[in-house]
Amino acid sequence: MPDPAPTPVKPAHAWGMFRALRSRNYRLFFVGQMISLIGTFLTQIATVWLVYKITHSTVLLGTVAFAGQIPLFFLAPFGGVWVDRWNKRRLLVITQILSGLQSLALAVVALTHVEVWEIIGLAFVQGLINCFDMPARQAFTVEMVEDREDLANAIALNSTMVHTARSFGPALAGFLVYKVGEGYCFLIDSMSYIAVVVSLLLMRVRENPPRARDRSVIAELREGIEYVWTSVPIRVLLLFMAFLSLTAMPAFNILMPVFADALAPTPDRGSQMLGFLQGASGVGALAGAIYLAARRSVVGLGRLIVVAGILFGFSIIFFSTSRHLWLSLLFAPVAGFGMISVFASANTLLQTLADDDKRGRVMALFTVAFMGMAPFGNLLSGAAAAHFGGGIGGAARTVATGGIVAIVAVAFFAAMLPALRKIIRPIYVQKGILTEVATGLEATEPESP
Repeated sequence: MPDPAPTPVKPAHAWGMFRALRSRNYRLFFVGQMISLIGTFLTQIATVWLVYKITHSTVLLGTVAFAGQIPLFFLAPFGGVWVDRWNKRRLLVITQILSGLQSLALAVVALTHVEVWEIIGLAFVQGLINCFDMPARQAFTVEMVEDREDLANAIALNSTMVHTARSFGPALAGFLVYKVGEGYCFLIDSMSYIAVVVSLLLMRVRENPPRARDRSVIAELREGIEYVWTSVPIRVLLLFMAFLSLTAMPAFNILMPVFADALAPTPDRGSQMLGFLQGASGVGALAGAIYLAARRSVVGLGRLIVVAGILFGFSIIFFSTSRHLWLSLLFAPVAGFGMISVFASANTLLQTLADDDKRGRVMALFTVAFMGMAPFGNLLSGAAAAHFGGGIGGAARTVATGGIVAIVAVAFFAAMLPALRKIIRPIYVQKGILTEVATGLEATEPESP
């Protein structure tokens, strides 16, 4: 086992928070994915605004989001089994091409005629693609990064590029929707997938021999679920993520167009306000991702999850009370910072806890917890907003309730940290990870084990 005391001598300081970019394959992925993600956020903003513009229905907003995410709840675990079986790079090339075609279909629909059922159907198709794409991207990070000590940094950089795109994409989408319409946003997104496909094809990845398929998909899925359930830290993290994804996160995200419409100075400026609000949230999330990327280890991530979770809960409560744009733009970045800090920290802990041969299945279940629960949360949020009277009043009450629920959930998680610490330490020692990593969930004890 490596000596935990000294820090390994390597030129990491020259790279700082970007040290994972020392790996050529990860550099290629980073650049290609950054371009593609900007297009993805163009589509996300254009979609929710198009639906709200033609229906003014919070229920249909929730329905479209539900259609795009419900496949993840049922099929992502099976996708995780195949991710563990197949060549991950080839699988990602296929999923990225299919996603580009899906965005192209959205563009054709929006530029010719548009019906809500068509948007719902295409959202469902993208959800099916994501059942394979999301766990594959998570698990492929390990293969792209040459130095395992840079893995946590690469995971944080993944969040950094997502939220860099989230900072620019929504504002750009708000401008483009206002100037040229939603259809051209979809068209730009479809072309942006070319960048990530090219980056994947240029990689030189050591081909791992295919895993023996002596068991059925169901048997391997059962093995993955049993592995997750018997690992208390993994189980607690996944259940905690699932609960937040069912309650607080969808309430804040899916009802954003209602707040944007209420804050717009004129009826035709709502898309711009939505871009500003989503962009502001993205700036906060980017700050959180940069902070995580600058960290040198996972030490203290348990404490960070607690603090960031409470920060997220209170910030969306305050956001729900605002009826002034400048005040909403103040609270949105704080909410974004808290939200990404919680989920990216949990992602990092899960990746370092999971065994290599089960990582695809673990990350597929993380996808279920993070994204698969969201469709039910989206429907719940849309229905709750309508139940509370609809409009800005109903949306505000729903978001405030989500914030309160988040704070309560974080309190329960914090209460479990001492017990989790005792379980985490021997797991990391067995894996041969530096001893200081074993304090990663020690939110209550500052000393090293």
